[in-house]
Amino acid sequence: MKNVLIITGGNKGIGKGIVEAYQTNGFEILSLARTKNNDPSYKQITQIAIDLNEVDKLEKCLIDLIKQLDETTIEKITLINNAGTLGKISTLENIQPQDIAKTVNLNTTAPLVLSSLFLSLTKSWVCKKSIVNISSGAAYKTYPGWSVYCATKAAIDMMTKTVAAEQETKTNPAKIIAVYPGVVDTEMQTKIRATEKENFASIDRFLELKASNSLANPSTVGKKIFEIDHSTNIENGALVNVNDI
Repeated sequence: MKNVLIITGGNKGIGKGIVEAYQTNGFEILSLARTKNNDPSYKQITQIAIDLNEVDKLEKCLIDLIKQLDETTIEKITLINNAGTLGKISTLENIQPQDIAKTVNLNTTAPLVLSSLFLSLTKSWVCKKSIVNISSGAAYKTYPGWSVYCATKAAIDMMTKTVAAEQETKTNPAKIIAVYPGVVDTEMQTKIRATEKENFASIDRFLELKASNSLANPSTVGKKIFEIDHSTNIENGALVNVNDI
């Protein structure tokens, strides 16, 4: 029997840390991302280069991947909706409609579409099934300059809780949770620190976190997410902070 991970944005940042953790624990990994990671450690990983904003292609991609799997050989399958973007950092009136749509598509529409397909295509599977949504403290805390990002992460949290409630009545239910990874040392943080204060009032806090070496390591966060996914003490629909693990 084997274990399978399907992850978006598994090529870098938190996604790379997650891939490392699941790979160490023997998972077969399928990574969907806009670009591929050419590191030797990714030789055993199936990488699909795809723009997650293109819903039609995304739908076909996941259907093809799931159909290639033999459910009778799988003990556990996990979908991790990890890919995300801050989008343009500025107050809402300064963000163009197309930029808003692109951020919403990647952060919210893609996870909804993938989760819908995952649940539909595996509804008869009797193996352990889980969906892990990578959320953010921005889902509940106000950050002026991040209005679109905050809104999309809040949507992910509500999607998580609602879908978990829906799964309670299913014959072969999946477990779905959302995880707050904390402030992690990734390219996203580099982008934040390069922002003008007039566009992001909280920038000083993030500059201080970097200066004081307080940013979390992606590998450490990846290991904690693996632990959370496999914990029997976390309820379906839970919103989990990695710092509590």
